[in-house]
Order: sequence, then structure tokens, then C-alpha cells
Amino acid sequence: MVTEYVQIRPETAADAEAIDAVTVAAFLEAAHAAHTEQFIVRALRRAGALTVSIVAELDGGVVGHVAASPVAVSNGATGWFGLGPLSVRPDLQRQGLGSRLMEAVLQRLRELGAAGCVLVGDPAYYRRFGFRPEPGLVLPEVPAEYFQALSLGGPIPEGVVAFHPAFGATE
Repeated sequence: MVTEYVQIRPETAADAEAIDAVTVAAFLEAAHAAHTEQFIVRALRRAGALTVSIVAELDGGVVGHVAASPVAVSNGATGWFGLGPLSVRPDLQRQGLGSRLMEAVLQRLRELGAAGCVLVGDPAYYRRFGFRPEPGLVLPEVPAEYFQALSLGGPIPEGVVAFHPAFGATE
């Protein structure tokens, strides 16, 4: 399996273009995607809000990426992060790279003392990492089952979540 040859590491400045390419490729055929995911990563980076950015490298090239950035919770809870986008090159999907990236980003958030993490995604996939819909925590205009949270060391807050404004980037 290819995952045993993949190095998981923090992003470097030299990775930006490769991260763009992997992100575009990963979401190209995704029916649910807005196809702005690469713009989100760029905008987070420009804003200094890309708190965690981890790549999967194989044979010297970036083949996967995951990002985490701060979110705001209407009740004032601090230390919460939004995960995403998570991208794996299409020909390497379903081989465990996404799981390795997820484990790495969650570990890094724990090391940073994060209170928790939220994301929008497939409940069947993200449940394996402990993410669950939380009735008291909402993201407007997103079906409740797709907006999920994971506590990393404290109670799950109640309130409305707002992702960084970079999530509105379209270029």
C-alpha cells in the first residue's frame, strides 16, 4: 500500500503551488464542492489564519493536504478550529492518506491546546475520527447532519459557528 511510503509533514512555503494543484484535482469531480477550495486555502494563508497546514508527500511531491483555521462561536467559546479543506490526489484516494492527514491535523490541534474542531463533511467518513453532529452547535445554511464537532479537551459549546471569512474566497 502506498501510505507506507508517504511522509506527513507541515507545509513549507515551497508547497503552496502543489497544494493548489492537489486541492483542485481532489475536488474537480466532487458534486458537493463549490470548486473554490484552493482559493480558501490561499486566502487563509494570506490572512495568517492557516493555523495548521499539513501535507502528504510521496516521491518528493505533494499528494495530499489538510488545513485548520480558527472559527468563532457566538457564545464566545475560544480555542475552536474549523477543519478543511482535506484534499488527496484522486488516484491515491481510498488508500488511507486522508485518514493519516486527519490523524495528523487532530494531533497538531491537540498539541496547540485546541478546545475542539468543527467541519462540514460526510458523516459516515468523519464519524471514525469522533466527529458528531451536535444539536446546540450550528452552522447556518448547512444541514445539521453534515456539520460536525469533536471536543479536544472540554465541553462542546452551544451557539452559531462562523468560519473565517476566507471561506468565502472565490479567487
